[in-house]
Amino acid sequence: MTRATGMLSLDELKSAVSDGRIDTVLVAFTDHYGRLMGKRYDAGFFLEDAAQHGSHACDYLLTVDRDMNPLPGFRFANWERGYGDVHLVPDLGTLRVASWLERTALCLCDVHDRDSHARLPIAPRSILRAQQERAAALGLVAKAGTELEFYLYEDTYADAARRGHRELQPAGWYIEDYHMLQGTREEDYVGALRRHLAASGVPVENSKGEWGHGQHELNVRYAEVLEMADRHAIYKQCAKELAHLQGRSVTFMAKVAEEQAGSSCHVHLSLWRGEENAFVGGDDLEGIASSNAFRWFLGGWIAYAPDVMPFLAPTVNSYKRYQAASWAPTRLAWSYDNRTAGFRVVGAGPSLRIECRIPGADCNPYLALAGCLAAGLAGIEQRIEPPPLFRGDVYAATELPELPKSLAQATERFATSELCARAFGPEVVEHYAHFLRSEWAAYERAVTDWERDRYFDQI
Repeated sequence: MTRATGMLSLDELKSAVSDGRIDTVLVAFTDHYGRLMGKRYDAGFFLEDAAQHGSHACDYLLTVDRDMNPLPGFRFANWERGYGDVHLVPDLGTLRVASWLERTALCLCDVHDRDSHARLPIAPRSILRAQQERAAALGLVAKAGTELEFYLYEDTYADAARRGHRELQPAGWYIEDYHMLQGTREEDYVGALRRHLAASGVPVENSKGEWGHGQHELNVRYAEVLEMADRHAIYKQCAKELAHLQGRSVTFMAKVAEEQAGSSCHVHLSLWRGEENAFVGGDDLEGIASSNAFRWFLGGWIAYAPDVMPFLAPTVNSYKRYQAASWAPTRLAWSYDNRTAGFRVVGAGPSLRIECRIPGADCNPYLALAGCLAAGLAGIEQRIEPPPLFRGDVYAATELPELPKSLAQATERFATSELCARAFGPEVVEHYAHFLRSEWAAYERAVTDWERDRYFDQI
């Protein structure tokens, strides 16, 4: 595969530092929300020290809430243990130019235990690596693409926060799905985003207007799952920082407003043996020339999607997206090229793949892809048959099982799931169940605008 533009070797970084093109290196990893956390290194010191020895960060970063407050109740890190350090190990294969920032490069890290120097099991990138290793044990390589959507606003982040994120001005004012004219009006941002990603080691396929006002989808090239998660995380960081630099804002909320379309992260996934798509075979499954690996992976993914749901839909807001006739799924079913189904099979031959339409744009890509792999690989290991192919409108098929209705419901399924305990380990399940329950508890304490509007003078 051709090397992506913007990727750097250490020698290339040295050359760029010596001639003044780069003077800063971002060293980062994602927290549970998928946000990049880390440090800005002087590029010379990165080359002299951090590239070889890594860096350190406070372990509380894997226990914080949205506002960076350490949450109580974690076994991994707490006040009693003193909130020590974790070891950040740069993955030099991710070293690249961050072209949207002046004279800056970026390197993503794996998070290791400070003392044992082993990968930290609860870190999102570690969780995905573990599922890659499960696939490798079966002689398989997973490749994926994540179709990510967002809303663009003319307001700055600071102005949006001052107004409580209400009455914002979207970049568009009508449904612009595939609409070239409205796309042109927003090309100064979206075009810049495409070009910066392409120049920063994130190859871009295309962009288009989406169903909501000011909503867009930008797709990057598919890759092996870990590389895809890295691209996804960098894409979101670039999109947010570029919006800030232009005096605008973007959001990857799953459902930004009741009357607007949700923002998704459709996951396209296939398994490979060498240069061959392992989903392709001579068996006929509902008219699809496919293999046992395809059939069982699809069966497991559908069967265990509710168990891994918090990795696909990790916020309170995620579940507002699952509405009938909304382009988001509401029930567990699969079909061929049918956008009402949670699992949409597309392509044929080498391009045969499964699209899971459940994840929203708010997902952490490492956790979402790990959840998808864990479910599908369990299907292969247990030879789980998929349900019959569904034809028609899945929204209207009331006999089909529904997706979990809330983060609370999904979390309890995850916390007691035998599949999750086997695939991720009890330590990971306990850690994330506590994190998710804390998120739900914060929501239950909140008094919302809906409550004030509904009850202020009517109760």
